[in-house]
Amino acid sequence: MERLLPRQREPPQTQENSGQEGSYEPQRSLTRLLFSLLYLPVGLVSGILRFVSGILRIPLLSTFNFSPNYRITRQTYPDSRSAMRRWITSLEEETGAVNFKTATVAATGLDGRQTTPRRHTYPPAGSADESKILPDFFDGTYEEVLDACQKEGRIACVILVSAEHDDVAEFKRSTLTHPGFVRMLSENDFVVWGGDIRDKHSWDAAQKLQATTYPFIAFMALQPRRNHSSTSSSSTSTPVVTVLSRHYGPSIPESGPTSAQKLVHHLEHQLLPRVNPFLTRFRSQLEEREQDRIIREQQDRAFQESAERDRERIQARFRVEQEEAERSRLENEARCQEEQRMQLEREEQANFQALRLQYRRWMRRCIVPTEHRGANGIRLALKLPGNTRVVRIFSSSSTLTELYAFVDTQLLPLNLQPESDPEHILEGSGSDLQKLENLIQSQAGDAESWWGFKLLLPYPRREIKWTSSVSLVETGLKSGEQLVIELTKGDTNSQHLSDDDYESDDD
Repeated sequence: MERLLPRQREPPQTQENSGQEGSYEPQRSLTRLLFSLLYLPVGLVSGILRFVSGILRIPLLSTFNFSPNYRITRQTYPDSRSAMRRWITSLEEETGAVNFKTATVAATGLDGRQTTPRRHTYPPAGSADESKILPDFFDGTYEEVLDACQKEGRIACVILVSAEHDDVAEFKRSTLTHPGFVRMLSENDFVVWGGDIRDKHSWDAAQKLQATTYPFIAFMALQPRRNHSSTSSSSTSTPVVTVLSRHYGPSIPESGPTSAQKLVHHLEHQLLPRVNPFLTRFRSQLEEREQDRIIREQQDRAFQESAERDRERIQARFRVEQEEAERSRLENEARCQEEQRMQLEREEQANFQALRLQYRRWMRRCIVPTEHRGANGIRLALKLPGNTRVVRIFSSSSTLTELYAFVDTQLLPLNLQPESDPEHILEGSGSDLQKLENLIQSQAGDAESWWGFKLLLPYPRREIKWTSSVSLVETGLKSGEQLVIELTKGDTNSQHLSDDDYESDDD
């Protein structure tokens, strides 16, 4: 096994002259023929020296370049992928075979560029039994092949050919399309890469792999670094991509160095048993690291999700607290407004009651007539709230306003004596009775809301509503009738008389 050497200096690229005159073509052909004849012994010596340097691991000799100085036409492409696709296309045309990846895509209907080939089963699903299959060539660069070996623990198979060698055509037809060889590469997940040294990228790989004879095959894989120190163990050193074996020469007969049978036997009995144990351990370590990475990602994702849930929970609690505080503030404001409204109503009610008290005292002094003493009077029994009964005789000319005023004065507190009642409250012209009636009619509400009570006949039940300038006779009241006073201000002490409460004149 041999480690990969550093990148060799690329020989200057040349192209055919296209601007020469036609008369110089015979001289150029003769010159090239002479240089080719002179290069035969030099090339032989160069090949021997390279072989010896590879055996003895002498890097000095391997750096010598004995290539002829005559111009060689090299094909250049924008990148390695386009060169690889062109070379695979030419292989398919020369061999009549189909690339492994093309056959797989055609069978499965998949599409898209594959950066690193996956392991497939041979033959691909949907391919005909008699069809020829080429290996699954990786269409990346040579450096990407080494990177796949380094990071994925896979074995690389580098195939280099030269169209100028006679053994290449048979090698393409017999070895690259051999079912056993293709199956071996596919089932063991080899990274297969190749090209013609006329291409710049393939030429660079040939210089790095010290290829001098074509067709050329090199197998490379990750191996422990050789450590000649006795104090340190090789297991602790970092593994490197190492050249496991080189194969070059004709592919026929079957014992040829690049024949499919020879290569399959070498892989099955020598190379794979030697490198698989280490690669298996390395891939196991890769899987363990991948599992650890996945576990860490899952833990990080779980931690982030937990943190997100905690943050959402905190935000939800904060929103609830804000909503609760806002609701409490609104409730306090509403309660304060309600208290202010009720306080204002109580004040207005107190002012109204104080004013009504003054009106009652004034009506007792100026509106309520004296009790009638003669004949033709109307005797009425008034049942006040609290089961208090008052009997009063009104003259036939008394008005309904005077009756209401008398009832209203009966609601005065007993501690208010008539001697202190006011004489003048309402301003304006006319009698006091007219002033009172005008005041009641000018109120925003109806007369019932101003008086604060109703006058009812118990049987049949009928309300005697207040009307201005109406006499008692006109209302239909007769002597001896009983009237019930019912408060309209929500007084729970207000009572209604039933039929049994009716009292006649005799009573």
